[in-house]
Amino acid sequence: MKTVTNLFTCLLAASVCAVTSTCAQAASFETSFDCATARASVEKLICRDRQLAQMDIELTRLYRLALTDQRSVPRPDKILIDQEFWIDARNQCASTSEPKACTIRSYAERAHQLRQGSAIVRTKDPDRLTEGPLAFRCTGLTPLIAATFFNTQPGVVYLKWANTSITLNQVPSDSGTQYTGKDSQGSYRFWQDGNGVIFQKPGSGAMSCTAEPVS
Repeated sequence: MKTVTNLFTCLLAASVCAVTSTCAQAASFETSFDCATARASVEKLICRDRQLAQMDIELTRLYRLALTDQRSVPRPDKILIDQEFWIDARNQCASTSEPKACTIRSYAERAHQLRQGSAIVRTKDPDRLTEGPLAFRCTGLTPLIAATFFNTQPGVVYLKWANTSITLNQVPSDSGTQYTGKDSQGSYRFWQDGNGVIFQKPGSGAMSCTAEPVS
């Protein structure tokens, strides 16, 4: 009886391991790199997170398009070098207090740079997950706001004006699309409903914004 019991225990343990392995594989999302051989902590995080995996696939698409654009700013050879530095910087998010938030910011900023510098990157593929940069003029704010959107689940918007930038995450909203976030200065809100746009930054009330033509 003891032998039978031990055999049953071993079979049960093997079954649990098989289920756990299957679940682990199911939790791994498609990325631009092989998750099976990922070593960097940030890469492992991306493999387990749907939003980050979507951002990774999209950014790789933008990067590859930028390399084909001889009119891009900077030029493709510089973009290649910049990408290597960017990957190193992205991987350093693992040592921050909020690795996922840091990684989201890293991808959003890099996507903004690539889309800003290349017309091909901005226009290729109707099913793209990124839009922008779009320009908004807000009452009470002198510089234009450049906005690049990641249509992931949930969505992300990267906002840049003057020497300031902030990455906001999409949150549930009764109407329109709303993004919120915060930095050391305080909380930010960016809300779109049809053609209406509201932006609020620390120390100011809600500002009404209108879209400006992008050259």
